[in-house]
Amino acid sequence: MEDLDQISIKIHGCLSFSIFKVNPGNGHVIPAISPKTWSEGNSHTLREDEMEEEIKAEFSNSGFSLDEEEVILRKCLTFCINYSLSPSDLVSSWEVYYLNRQLNESTVHDAEMDGFLLHLQNAVKESIINEEPDLHVYSNKDVDMMFNDGDRYAKEETIGTPTNKLYSHSSELFDSEYQQNGSTFSAGKPSDIVTPFGHRKEKFAVRFSINQPPTEENAKELEPDSEDDFLKKVESRGRCSMILHGVKLDPNCRYMYDRIEDRFNALEGRIKSYSRALILSGVHGELMDPSVASQKSMVSVGMICCDGEGHLNDNSILLQSSDEYSGGQWVRLDLQRLSQFSVFPGQVVGIEGNNPSGHCLIASKIIDSNPLSASADINLPSAKRQALDKEGQIDPSFSDKELSMIIAAGPFTTTDNLFFEPLTELLSSASRKIPQLLILLGPFVDSEHPEIRRGATERSFNEIFHMEILRKLRDYVEYLGDTVRVVLVPSIRDANHDFVFPQPGFDIRSSDLNDQITNLTNPGIFEANQVKVGCCTVDILKHLCGEEMSRNPSDGIPSDRMSRLAYHLLTQQSFYPLYPPAEDVPLDFSLAPDTLNFSVIPNFLILPSDMKYFVKVVSLGGRNESEEQVKCICINPGRLAKGESAGTFVELHYNGNPDTASVSVICI
Repeated sequence: MEDLDQISIKIHGCLSFSIFKVNPGNGHVIPAISPKTWSEGNSHTLREDEMEEEIKAEFSNSGFSLDEEEVILRKCLTFCINYSLSPSDLVSSWEVYYLNRQLNESTVHDAEMDGFLLHLQNAVKESIINEEPDLHVYSNKDVDMMFNDGDRYAKEETIGTPTNKLYSHSSELFDSEYQQNGSTFSAGKPSDIVTPFGHRKEKFAVRFSINQPPTEENAKELEPDSEDDFLKKVESRGRCSMILHGVKLDPNCRYMYDRIEDRFNALEGRIKSYSRALILSGVHGELMDPSVASQKSMVSVGMICCDGEGHLNDNSILLQSSDEYSGGQWVRLDLQRLSQFSVFPGQVVGIEGNNPSGHCLIASKIIDSNPLSASADINLPSAKRQALDKEGQIDPSFSDKELSMIIAAGPFTTTDNLFFEPLTELLSSASRKIPQLLILLGPFVDSEHPEIRRGATERSFNEIFHMEILRKLRDYVEYLGDTVRVVLVPSIRDANHDFVFPQPGFDIRSSDLNDQITNLTNPGIFEANQVKVGCCTVDILKHLCGEEMSRNPSDGIPSDRMSRLAYHLLTQQSFYPLYPPAEDVPLDFSLAPDTLNFSVIPNFLILPSDMKYFVKVVSLGGRNESEEQVKCICINPGRLAKGESAGTFVELHYNGNPDTASVSVICI
């Protein structure tokens, strides 16, 4: 017997399958159909040599050549006999297998025959089950249970899991094995398969924290000892309000048809917006054309550009002004007189300096941010503002900005399998901590996962997403009740979603998930309990890190590099101010103006990145007495899974003050 997902037997030297059904009278397992029945029910009149010639001709007509002709034809003949296929049907099935595996060569190799056989088995099995829904396909798990009178899959215990019945149920709920409606499909792993993730020694260890979050000993004291304590803890926190800000992209929106005009308007709009804000501040006076020769000091606004395809350096910095002031002309920018600065391509800045020759603007000061107002808010039409709480209004009881969150970014499974063990562990932890908000950021079905890239999975990307992600989240919210919310943010690395940036949210009907799972655009801003949270899953920090040019940054600009990169996003008021974008970012400029830019500084800015996790409190404004300081907590939660090992996530408790917020980076 071969180690496959179904019971298999040997026929003519190749594998086939057996399907059984249960006799309702005595519970005995009886065969519903056998390979012999298939071959006898549709016997071929052609002799074997004639069939081989016909198979060879069909492959040739479809444009395929055979590498080891004799061996391949003999195996294909066996396939035709065992599965009652004509040579044309066999070649048609090969074409489907060829396309699904994304094979490049038109030569049929013997090494592909085992995979092709599995493809034929699955196709025939599905057709039989569709014709007779009362059939049950028995897996190795079922057979093991019959003989051993027990479950072959052992449940893994999580360190620190309480022993009372309530938490035992929580642990079972998010264990690695799942079944639904009697289906034999299992998302878990057999007990005899121990992954590197299962071998990890440190579980839920705190890697970094600020403002002294509860220690492990204190946390145990806070855990409820009974079901009544658990219910009181859930009820005391209550359901957080939820408002989406900005334009909600339609999941079926038209994209990747942007024109040069769209690109020009998007860039020109950023420069004009910055210019208007600088004029309204009344600090720097009238703006001038930077390309006009002048011995006097002047203030100009433009976008930092690079003269060439390389990185910025002292001799390649250009300033492109707006069409209104200079017709969009470029002028060389000299920063030699500045002892400190930090610039990158696409950054919109104000430059104070002079242009003696008309060919080079000599800067004496860079104005990298406009005055900010702490009371600023997003004033959008009601059609663009969606309240997602049950009553359709904000709960008036939330007068204080208090919120508890758990934040995690994909991938949610390790690279050696598609078991999604890190996600299971995360939900198990969240079911004990009971945060008001669980924020999950893609990728969920990572297009860079080895098995996804090879096409080695038999399930579609949507099936993986619904079975491994949505089903577990549905169990999570159903177990904890209406007090918890989940926010899903897609990624351009999601194989089951649109490859475009900005990116619409997942097309999931909220009614199916009790309005507890919110699908946010990428990027997007939402408000929970009057706490504004901005999210973007494109790795802008990594992209800016490779393009930024700085010199002793200070005077309001953070010297720490991660804080400085986050500071740039806040001062530019854009989730992706870099231009031109990185090569792997499918930026659509027709969608960018309404979704990439934001007009208010959020309380939290979540920026998942491949770079090391961090939590930074970034301050803006406050450079003069009339300007109030605004603070934003910028978070990179890291990746929940890193290769074959565990990653990190963030646990956060916010009480309205960024300086006293409790934030912990925890290793899964």
